[in-house]
Amino acid sequence: MNPRFQKPRAFAAAASALAALSPAPLLACATCYGASDSPMAQGMNWGIFFLLGVILSVLTFIAAFFVHVGRTSAKLRAGEPTQTQMHPLP
Repeated sequence: MNPRFQKPRAFAAAASALAALSPAPLLACATCYGASDSPMAQGMNWGIFFLLGVILSVLTFIAAFFVHVGRTSAKLRAGEPTQTQMHPLP
């Protein structure tokens, strides 16, 4: 191992161990600790639901694209004309 990387790695290991073993109490906001009926917690929940909806819609469109590609390739293998072959661009 290169000696110039040993000092930063040892320092990072020591700092991580010191941070993990420190007896200071952890400070959490009201959203993560306690008041689950506060407006901040409700806003966080709506944000989570919105991001889950975005992810679900993106994955749905990706799946629909691959279904479209599969059907189009099956039609081409069967010798059937596809939509672009029936209506060529001018």
